[in-house]
Amino acid sequence: MAGAESLETGWEVFVDFRLFLLDQNKGIYLVLQDANLKKMCLHVAMLEVGFDRVIPLKAFADASNGYLIDDTCVFGAEVFVCKERRAGKAECLPRINNAVIVSKENKDFLHKKENNDFMNKYVWKIEEFSKLKPEPLESKPFNAGGQTWKIQLYPKGDSHGNHTHVSLSLTLANPEKLSTASKILAQFTLRIVDQLNAKHFFRQASNCFRASSPSWGWSNFIMLGFFKERDKGYLVMNTCVVEAEVTVRS
Repeated sequence: MAGAESLETGWEVFVDFRLFLLDQNKGIYLVLQDANLKKMCLHVAMLEVGFDRVIPLKAFADASNGYLIDDTCVFGAEVFVCKERRAGKAECLPRINNAVIVSKENKDFLHKKENNDFMNKYVWKIEEFSKLKPEPLESKPFNAGGQTWKIQLYPKGDSHGNHTHVSLSLTLANPEKLSTASKILAQFTLRIVDQLNAKHFFRQASNCFRASSPSWGWSNFIMLGFFKERDKGYLVMNTCVVEAEVTVRS
């Protein structure tokens, strides 16, 4: 969102968007879209949304793929504004200055950052991964910013990542306790730990959690085949380790 400083207090814009990368050899576009990123709400605390991993750099630079020709690439965007809310219907959200990120399971070990926020991680160890059923698996509840959360994992992907990806999301454990008007603005990182090389695989996001939409994550968090490669260290002795860092901002 450009020019946000000129917008009125309390503005929100709900958008449905797609990004495109042109194959200049064939004249067709690679469409970048995620079902979890449709109808996103942009506001003063979240001015941008996108994709952490679009295409491997080697594949992008390979001229035979057509994405980078004569040191030139072409991107496109398609944006639909679904709804706008401006001043007059604004909400006042109390900002949490000393945001607390969740306590580490069984250890309660806190890392204090220079800005006086407290940095910590919740660690979830999942054993016998190959024996898991396709149904979603949930971590034990943990606390962050006065709210109770869970990590939800689909070992063989949800409906959008079915048998191609591991799907991972963060969800409110007790959304029924929120009023219909309540919103929880949270920044979070979900991470699959590389147990061999410490080159962890992670994704980050900001989202407004509500009673009506208590969960947010990625259907295509990581490709299932890539996740299972032995040298990557994500699945060792049939065990994987998932970490969550959650900061409730308001």
